[in-house]
Amino acid sequence: MLASDLRHALDPAAFAKDALCFEPDPWQEDALRLRGKRLLLNCCRQSGKSTTAAILALHTALFRPASLVLLVSPSLRQSSELFRKVQDMFKALTPVARQVLVEDNRLSLVMPNKSRIVSLPGKEGTIRGFSGASLIIEDEAARVPDELYKAVRPMLAVSGGRLILMSTPFGKRGHFFHEWDEGGSTWERIRIPAPACPRIAADFLAEERQALGDWWFRQEYLCEFAETVDQAFSYEHVARAVSTEIKPLFGGEPGE
Repeated sequence: MLASDLRHALDPAAFAKDALCFEPDPWQEDALRLRGKRLLLNCCRQSGKSTTAAILALHTALFRPASLVLLVSPSLRQSSELFRKVQDMFKALTPVARQVLVEDNRLSLVMPNKSRIVSLPGKEGTIRGFSGASLIIEDEAARVPDELYKAVRPMLAVSGGRLILMSTPFGKRGHFFHEWDEGGSTWERIRIPAPACPRIAADFLAEERQALGDWWFRQEYLCEFAETVDQAFSYEHVARAVSTEIKPLFGGEPGE
């Protein structure tokens, strides 16, 4: 038992297989074993990114006593859906492994080891009371307001915790696109378009392309950051127009 617990503590993929009876796709297994503090999951709908994140949330809470795991998304309903996945996985554990929760409600749970998993609403003004997070998971990150993202990042300042952003793209805008495109080596990145997911049939994708149109299909299923439909200039044109050498007309520093 001790050897098994140690193996599961060190390897979230082994924990998923043995304790949850879940067989991850190869990319999910890779994602579960990444150790970096910053992770971007640019994955198509129904690829399994929420399941992957839920496993990481549960694993962190179980094997890091007194940890705080926060689930953030554009709305409380969406955060609650991810939280429900975590609850279902916890219930799938053996009685010995899961023990008895100190608290278990619609928005949060507390484990005997004092770890907490909390589902948060998508409003910047209502989440500032949390600090010292071990793990923050932001679901549908391309649609989360930038001010909410900026409000949660300081929660990792003292703890040195982990931040995971997962989403399909939603235009070349917002912090999810910025971190994917310009975040540099700070971030580990995984991109899984629909053709790489064995559970999504080719005939279904052909039907979706016809029904949704090219712009939606490329983002929802091919994980491409497409130009927004209402913008007059492309992202590349705007980026090339910015110069660090020209002095602003009304004060400030070049490039501002």
